[in-house]
Amino acid sequence: MSLEGKVAIVTGGGTGIGLGIARVLAERGVRLVLAQKGVERAEQSRSQLPDKAQVLCLETDIRWRDSVEAMVAAAFGRFGQIDILVNNASLTGTPAVAAFLDCPEQQATEILQVNLMGTFHCSQAVAREMVREGRGGSIVQIASVGAFAGQEFASLYCASKAGQVALTQVMALELAPHGIRVNAIAPGDIETPASADIVDELRARGASGKFIRVTPLGRRGRPEEIGRAVAFLVSDDASFVTGATLLVDGGFLAY
Repeated sequence: MSLEGKVAIVTGGGTGIGLGIARVLAERGVRLVLAQKGVERAEQSRSQLPDKAQVLCLETDIRWRDSVEAMVAAAFGRFGQIDILVNNASLTGTPAVAAFLDCPEQQATEILQVNLMGTFHCSQAVAREMVREGRGGSIVQIASVGAFAGQEFASLYCASKAGQVALTQVMALELAPHGIRVNAIAPGDIETPASADIVDELRARGASGKFIRVTPLGRRGRPEEIGRAVAFLVSDDASFVTGATLLVDGGFLAY
């Protein structure tokens, strides 16, 4: 699955799953744009990537189109092309926890702005450039098993992730004539700082805990395992795969 010389934008690429994705892509020779709200976190994570990696860290707030367009312009200015977009940045963990009856409007709006509209803004801006360049490309959304199974105290989070899956399918249809493949990955329980204490946080907020699933493989996933799934989907080995959502969940949704 050689990706040598490709250029990838990874939103939220300086932390958690995004950093795991960045590591795997860098190991395969991809030149990286790490777009992060709080760019210092991406810059600090630069030392965790291979020494040979070519990396551009950008302050980006995916909620706002002007910030996204500045990100795309900077990526082209540095590397002259964009081959891959990974829409990883999301509100998850504690910031996305709220009982349905009590979820304040501001929190609900924030979740949808980041997780769904942010994905839309980035996808549209990058896809327009891919079409203009005429070289095709690949876009991957990092969704969640929450797109397919309700999670207590995560109404807007689950809704936003289901929206990402639906957006993936429509984008795949409309962008296929331009040689742009669009897929999604639905991670299960992945070990990241944002989700480290999520079960305790849910119970502290009043969740019953009755609906917490156990991962059949008996452990939490690692960010690099999502990275390897991304590397497959953006490679020529997946050249006939578009509009799909790949479950990387250790069997979480198998029962």
